Amino acid sequence: MSQFFQIHPENPQQRLLKQAAHIIHSGGIVALPTDSCYALVCHLDDKGAVERLRRIRGIDEKHHLTLLCRDLSEIGVYARVDNRQFRLLKAATPGPYTFILEATKEVPRRLSHPSRKTIGLRVPENRVVQALLEELGQPLLGTTLILPGDDDTLTDADSIRERLEKHIELIVDGGACSFEPTTVVDLTGAEPVLVRQGRGDAALLGL
Repeated sequence: MSQFFQIHPENPQQRLLKQAAHIIHSGGIVALPTDSCYALVCHLDDKGAVERLRRIRGIDEKHHLTLLCRDLSEIGVYARVDNRQFRLLKAATPGPYTFILEATKEVPRRLSHPSRKTIGLRVPENRVVQALLEELGQPLLGTTLILPGDDDTLTDADSIRERLEKHIELIVDGGACSFEPTTVVDLTGAEPVLVRQGRGDAALLGL
């Protein structure tokens, strides 16, 4: 049975953040709001939690999971970023964008795309997520909260509770959330490629 935390969207309660971090460190899966839509997240290095997260979402290993990072310097630890890519990242972070980049050896092999050795990364502009990342001291691994058979994302904490309370360890109610997922941009080629148009304005990146 899930725990349910109401966390203030602008001034997150440190006590609840510590409890949420403990749940994640203990292998728990958490539903939390971002600057796009709700996401399911877990610990980066917990193989069991990652496999369970994929089962809940109904996705296989070829589906990119995303590292939610605190800032650009943290992205640089997990992805190879050249000057051109850095300029684009700087223009669009923090914000509702996911960037596909070449993974470094810091990324567990099971998390990068099996054929391309790439990883999705983002810096969310959401106070609750940022505060939780700060408490954890490392990125979260996440994916858009859309369940098998659904066409739309889940954006309401009570609806998520109704659907997932027997399957995940924590649901964070952090206020209103967008219906739109992130805009996904592939930066691994010579030119950026728009993979998915979402909440982020692609024109900001010249697309």
